[in-house]
Amino acid sequence: MELLRHGLHYSLHLLLPGAIAKKFFPDRWKQAWGVMLLTLLVDLDHLLADPVYDPSRCSIGHHPLHTLPAVGVYLLLLLFPCTRIAGIGLVLHMLTDFLDCLWL
Repeated sequence: MELLRHGLHYSLHLLLPGAIAKKFFPDRWKQAWGVMLLTLLVDLDHLLADPVYDPSRCSIGHHPLHTLPAVGVYLLLLLFPCTRIAGIGLVLHMLTDFLDCLWL
């Protein structure tokens, strides 16, 4: 069951942004997907946790860049064309992590 959970989690982190990029940014989907993949760097806040990795821990609300105020900022990024793709990547990331929390 853990293998399924982790497989789904990481597939959503990698493939869902690609599908969104292809659908909504067809003329520059590779660039859009790349920006959305760069938003995975938000997980660097996991380095502040002890232990760094805990498979039974919900990221949402635990790590600084995974809190509701941070998600509010990510939602604001959607409003501006110059930050929209990054905002989409960050919101998708939080949704994926939230789904993972429901699995726990």
